[in-house]
Amino acid sequence: MMDIGADGGGTPAVVAVVVIGRNEGDRLRRCFASLGARTQRTVYVDSGSRDGSVALAHSLGIETVTLDALMPFTAARARNAGFARARALWPDIGAVQFIDGDCELDSDWIDTASAVMAGDPGIAVLCGRRRERHPDATVYNRLCDIEWEAPSGTTESCGGDALMRAGAFRQVGGFSDELIAGEEADLCHRLRRQGWTIVRLPDEMTLHDVAMTRALQWWRRNRRSGYAGAEAWHRRGGEDPRLLKPLLSNFLWALPPLWPLWPLLWWRVCRRSGALYATHIVLGKLPHCAGQVSFWWSALRLRRSALIEYK
Repeated sequence: MMDIGADGGGTPAVVAVVVIGRNEGDRLRRCFASLGARTQRTVYVDSGSRDGSVALAHSLGIETVTLDALMPFTAARARNAGFARARALWPDIGAVQFIDGDCELDSDWIDTASAVMAGDPGIAVLCGRRRERHPDATVYNRLCDIEWEAPSGTTESCGGDALMRAGAFRQVGGFSDELIAGEEADLCHRLRRQGWTIVRLPDEMTLHDVAMTRALQWWRRNRRSGYAGAEAWHRRGGEDPRLLKPLLSNFLWALPPLWPLWPLLWWRVCRRSGALYATHIVLGKLPHCAGQVSFWWSALRLRRSALIEYK
C-alpha cells in the first residue's frame, strides 16, 4: 500500500480513517465492515447516539470518541475530534480518510487516492465518486444520486467523504467546529487560499445510504443547505462575491409574485438536467430561502441555530 508524507511530498507514512455518526444503526455496521483491516487505524466519533453505535464500535475494537453533549453537535466538531485522536494514537499519519457513518468505503479507494496524493505534493484533498445505495427506492434518493454527479479534475470543494493530507489539514486549523453545515466548503476555501489543491477523481469512493422517504426530510435537507449558503456568504462573501448569486436567486424565486414564472425556470432547468431535477430546483427555492432567513435571524439575535437534521 502506498501512503503519503505527513506534511507534503510522497514520503512513506500512514493513512488513518475517521468515521462520524449519530444514530446510524445498520448503516454504521456496514460502514465499519467496508473498512476491513483498516479498522485497526480507525477512530469513530459519536454525537449522542441512542442506538448502540458506541457499543458496536467497542465490540469491533475500534477506537471511540464520544462527544460531550453540553456542546452543540456538528459534523465539523466530530471530524476535528477524530483527527485529533488519530494523530495522538498514530503520530506518523500522513493523511486521514473522513467518512460519514451512513456510507461504505470502496475497497480500492484509499490505495488509489494515496497513489495520486503521493505523486503531487500540492494536493490537500482528494474525493471520488459517491453513489446512493438505493437510488431508485424513492425520488429523494434519486435526487441525491444526481447531486453526487460531478466532473473530475481540480475543484473548489469536496463533501464529507474525502482523503485529506494531514499537514494541510493542520496548517489551516481543520474544520470550523461551529458550522452546522457547509464545513467542507469552508475548509477547502481556506486550503485554496494557502495554495493547496482540491481534486475530484473519477474513481469510486463511497456508497451512501440517504434513506430519505418523506417530503419533510427533503425540506429539512434543503433548508440546511440554504442556511449553509447564507453563512458562507456571511463569512467569506467579501473574498468570493459569487456566493451572493444563489442567495439572491433563492430569495427572489421564493417570493409569491414570481411563482407564476416558475414554469419558465422549470423548463430552463429541465432542458439541461431532466424533469425530476428541475422540479427539485424550483420547489427547493422555498426551503433554501427558509434556511437563509433562519441564518440571518439567528445572526441578528447573535445566536447559533441548532443542528438541522433530516433523518
